[in-house]
Amino acid sequence: MDRQPPDAPQDSAAKTNAVFTAYSLYLLSSAFFASNVVIGRAAAAIVPPVGLAFWRWVLAFLMILPLALPGLIQHRHVLRASWKRFLLLGALAQGVCGAVVYMGLERTSATNAALIYATSPVIILMIAALWLREKVTPRQAAGIAVAMAGVLVILTRGDAQALLHLSFNAGDLLILVGSATWAVYTVLLRQTRSSLPVVTVFAANALAGVVVLAPFYAWETLALRPVPLSLDAALRIAGVALFASVLAFLTYQKTINLMGPARAGTSLYVMPLWAAVAAWALLGEQFQMFHLLGVLLVLPGVALATLPPRAAPANPISRSSEA
Repeated sequence: MDRQPPDAPQDSAAKTNAVFTAYSLYLLSSAFFASNVVIGRAAAAIVPPVGLAFWRWVLAFLMILPLALPGLIQHRHVLRASWKRFLLLGALAQGVCGAVVYMGLERTSATNAALIYATSPVIILMIAALWLREKVTPRQAAGIAVAMAGVLVILTRGDAQALLHLSFNAGDLLILVGSATWAVYTVLLRQTRSSLPVVTVFAANALAGVVVLAPFYAWETLALRPVPLSLDAALRIAGVALFASVLAFLTYQKTINLMGPARAGTSLYVMPLWAAVAAWALLGEQFQMFHLLGVLLVLPGVALATLPPRAAPANPISRSSEA
């Protein structure tokens, strides 16, 4: 009988710890992303939407700067040469996906917003098929149809008459615009892949978003209402900057390192569940029957459209050695 190597228990413990760390980060990253709609909804009556988006990315940039500064300095010539690209990406990801989503959260629930936003991968497939002429398989087409049916259930609150009369909640439509814009941003990002470190790109996008949002924030402050100088406002802004921006980014990148991008990307399916639980516990939102029907259509539809075909079993922590 072969003797077990003396370091086998340590190897087994290390592997167990790696699995635990990976799935803990997986859940944490989805919870941090879900916090955006929950805190955004909580801030709706206090902080104006453009102001919330503007100060969110100002703080996020300052928080990530200690990690990003070496890369920003080292790659400053590349960043300067690509300033138009970063302004466009900042306008889409930080501008529209920030301010427009917060406008939507003034008019709809966090649960609705999370479910609608969960369809972003499906919209990415649709845009890639129409714009880049990428092939859509029958399975992906079925997933798109199922997920979009779920969105219609949410938009109509499960009322077929609303569909017949084209009567939709304005907030839900704004969230859908934000989801579609995020899809456009993702497709553009895929087309213009960069060799820059991801933390450098994150910081550059955040700064570009601040620049794009600044004139709209000035207009909102002068023409509509300013961001109040209060502890409640400051806590909500700090919340979306820290949890929904910096920690969401850092935990998601670490999850990718540990699990690979395909498995890490499935954390999106958990996000609406986190949002629904948090919205019920913190905001008093009720989980209604049309939400359940939406979940039963949106999440399986997105999974059907985006998950790769089933392959042979593999080590769930396929890239733990790269962390």
